[in-house]
Amino acid sequence: MNLCQDNKAMLEIANKVLDGKQHVIQREYAGNNLLAIAGRVLGKYLVNAEKVEELALWQEKTLNIDNRMSASKEMDSLLHGFQGGYISAGPSGLISRGRVDIMPTGRNFYSADPDRIPTQAAWRVGRQLAAALLARNQQDTGKLPENCAMILNAGDCMWTDGEQVAQILALLGVEPKWLPGGKINGFKIIPLCELNRPRIDVTLKISGILRDCFPGITEFLDQAIRAVAELDEPSDLNYVRKHTLENLAANQNNWEQATARIFGSRPGTYGSGVSLAVYASAWKTEKDLADIYLHWSGYAYGKDRGGREAQPQLEYQLKTVDVTYNKVATDEYDLFGCCCHFSNYGGLTAAAQMISGKKVQTYYGDTRDPERAQVTSLAEEINRVVRIKILNPRWIEGMKRHGYKGAGDMAKRIGRIYGWEATTGAVGDWIFDDIARTYVLDHEMRDWFKEQSPWAMEEITRRLLEAAQRGLWQADPEILAGIQETYMEIEGWMEERMGDIDGEFQGGSIDILTMEDVPAWKAKMAK
Repeated sequence: MNLCQDNKAMLEIANKVLDGKQHVIQREYAGNNLLAIAGRVLGKYLVNAEKVEELALWQEKTLNIDNRMSASKEMDSLLHGFQGGYISAGPSGLISRGRVDIMPTGRNFYSADPDRIPTQAAWRVGRQLAAALLARNQQDTGKLPENCAMILNAGDCMWTDGEQVAQILALLGVEPKWLPGGKINGFKIIPLCELNRPRIDVTLKISGILRDCFPGITEFLDQAIRAVAELDEPSDLNYVRKHTLENLAANQNNWEQATARIFGSRPGTYGSGVSLAVYASAWKTEKDLADIYLHWSGYAYGKDRGGREAQPQLEYQLKTVDVTYNKVATDEYDLFGCCCHFSNYGGLTAAAQMISGKKVQTYYGDTRDPERAQVTSLAEEINRVVRIKILNPRWIEGMKRHGYKGAGDMAKRIGRIYGWEATTGAVGDWIFDDIARTYVLDHEMRDWFKEQSPWAMEEITRRLLEAAQRGLWQADPEILAGIQETYMEIEGWMEERMGDIDGEFQGGSIDILTMEDVPAWKAKMAK
């Protein structure tokens, strides 16, 4: 409902609310005179006053949410639990996606019911995502992909009730079957005449948490993949079967090996190792990162697979990958929020490109608004998050309020931007340019880092210098000179803060060690 003049007016009003200048719910919306309330909140921007009464439709819901939030007692529940008291159970989820039922918080939350993933609502979104992914790839390349490699995390199962699980099934041309009440009861194959396109092969890298928390989902997807591979359909209409038969012919595998599509780290371990190499500067080329990814991720999961070693099968699958993909469900978490994102998605992309010998398309799904599910490129998603967070003055000021902790978090996020560029090349030069101007070359920002955490500033400048040194960033010579000068200054800051010490501490050099150097390094350390 449009009660004010334009989007600019709405932004100004929203900022007032966020700044605490308008206590809309507690002091305003709880009243009965809605026209007076709208006038006080919107002020000069109020138009279409005749529509104000429509607010009554939302009043009860809004007050209910406000009451639920007010009833949250997280600290009380924590202390009660420490004393051995009982804490009632409640679901988890994202308030930003309409999950009002998770409030009040402070309950002993559970993640999800795996027997109901995906839900019918998630299936509708997943089908939209599958169609959008295929349409985007066809728009960019002129054809459908034969093999989509995806990262499947436990978080998406918990937050969205399985939207990406549904997307994977939709790409395969498989639909879940639900019992009354929503419990999953197997699946059915969608006939090609209804699907109206080929069945797309999928290669999945699952997170360690999904492997451990949702083994039933992994087995369900594996059974669906096997069923599609066994269909007596033409290879040009069933890419799962096509690649399975080609693998059998080329590598003399058995059917069990050739149908493996779900991979992860070794049982009992987590991650893909790529972030460790990136942060330690322990790589020289993209091939080094790809090799690490293959070594860590070559274990097959699914029905009766149990994490057996399957690196040759993973390598074969990556030969036919056309697309790598992940998705976002909320702005509360993003692709810079954890190193695992570039480690898994970036490592997968690097490995696929090295093994296939071609550039693969990199995409990101977006279901922040489930009604408008869409697919963009990875570069577009990186640009979006950089603009709304990393380079957003309001976000920066919010981080600065946390002092040294905020400084460290900013440095971590910039380090992850570097990780995305190292693994995918999807970070534009303008991003590094603006990061340098905003965080390093700005005198006010530099003084703040000097006071709060010179070590965080050292990390930021060192990563920028490394990006330029490796050719990942074509830096403007003037900007690069400014960073180098600042780096020398930072070393002085740290020496002042360190005081008189004995021994050595980290300087500004970048020593690159790869797996070939490990034996010599071990021998040196043993002396």
